[in-house]
Amino acid sequence: MEGLLIRAVVVGIGLWLASQIVAGIEFQSTQSLIAAALLLGIINAFVRPILIILTFPITLLTLGFFLLVINGLMIELVASFLKGFVVMGFWPAFFAAIVVSLTSWVMSGWIGGPPKGRIDVITMRQTRPGQWE
Repeated sequence: MEGLLIRAVVVGIGLWLASQIVAGIEFQSTQSLIAAALLLGIINAFVRPILIILTFPITLLTLGFFLLVINGLMIELVASFLKGFVVMGFWPAFFAAIVVSLTSWVMSGWIGGPPKGRIDVITMRQTRPGQWE
């Protein structure tokens, strides 16, 4: 649950930053920004994986750049559900997806995350019979 909350905050920061940088991305209130961040997290958890699987050949041909198109479409989908979140076309959504992705990448490096691919070895030694250190 804590990880989901941290991701929602990071996505919220990315969406806010995108609204400041990208023309065509607007939030009418702070509540709509929070709702957009939460809804984008939910859509990215359920809809985005299906789209990634369905478009895998295109993603391979474009060396992964098609994922930015998918991310932009997810932002447009969120905007279609929320009245307080305005996206004026595909290109603002595309550039907002780049901003959100870069923000998430920087924040995950700054905050840190679970170690990936690392195995910790814990060694326990017995000091006296029946007592572990």
